[in-house]
Amino acid sequence: MNHHPVSRRSFLRLAAIWASALTIASGLRAQASAPGQARATADRPPANEIRVTLLGTGTPRPFMDRFGPSILVEAGSEKLIFDVGRGAMQRLFQLHVSYSDVTGVLLTHLHSDHVVGLPDLWLTGWIISTRATPTSLWGPSGTRKMAESLESAFSFDRDIRVRDDKLPIAGGHLDARDIGEQIVFDRGGVRVTSFFVDHGSVRPALGYRVDAGGRSVVLSGDTRYSPNLIRHAQGVDLLIHEVAAASPDELRRNEHSRTIIAHHTTPEQAAQLFNEVRPKLAVFSHIVLRDVPVEDVMRTTRQTYKGPLQLGEDLMRFHVGNKVTIERMPPEARAHGRP
Repeated sequence: MNHHPVSRRSFLRLAAIWASALTIASGLRAQASAPGQARATADRPPANEIRVTLLGTGTPRPFMDRFGPSILVEAGSEKLIFDVGRGAMQRLFQLHVSYSDVTGVLLTHLHSDHVVGLPDLWLTGWIISTRATPTSLWGPSGTRKMAESLESAFSFDRDIRVRDDKLPIAGGHLDARDIGEQIVFDRGGVRVTSFFVDHGSVRPALGYRVDAGGRSVVLSGDTRYSPNLIRHAQGVDLLIHEVAAASPDELRRNEHSRTIIAHHTTPEQAAQLFNEVRPKLAVFSHIVLRDVPVEDVMRTTRQTYKGPLQLGEDLMRFHVGNKVTIERMPPEARAHGRP
């Protein structure tokens, strides 16, 4: 084989082409991982900020654009998930939040649409993150019993994951506690308070308040118009509240719809509540609709409430600092996200 010497000029030209190719390849790799994804801007929010992301804003109905009710709250070193509706694990994965970093799961009540995603979050999260510590779980009376039953139901899977996949055994456990109206914990500058709300015959049902760095967030859970929530939400920066609406025809012909609406807060009632609380920003999530367009919720609320108000969407993020700002996820990211 003949070997031909390469001139210095040719060598430099080849080197430049190779460097350019590497730059393009790196750019393509970055583009492949970036579009359509909700990449966290940091592992944790600034010390004087609470970061809130709506993982799911829907109802029991299996819509693709609104997953089951679930909210991620990040403050200090805490990453807390409030309620675990359908698809919470997928949304967390889209946000690039590792389950091993979740410091607690808190349930507002034990209706299936608020807990059906818990086995997926807990077990899938354990598998893909190899979490090595039990998951702290708080909720109303019955939460501990439910957790014990889940551990029993999935005992075969948990056992074989440890023996065959060599997963840390502790990560397959739920450390569950029943709570009432109380300070759930106060650690590292983050205080979480639970309080009772009125979800009709569904008792007990809880709302939560998170305080950190001089900022505050209140999550209503499922509730009718609740004076107790108003009391706990006074002075809050961000209030995330459920809402339910039905057309007059639907209420007249469907007893089940009448029962559902009676257990929730209507737009008119929400407006009254917001006027009494006067949050820096009020947000609707867990949006229950019966034969009405979602636009009617905002239009009706606006008739008597003129303050800051936002209709929540899946993966919508709120930065609670000196002011409350909103970060929206592109529609393609909500639909597809991380491959």
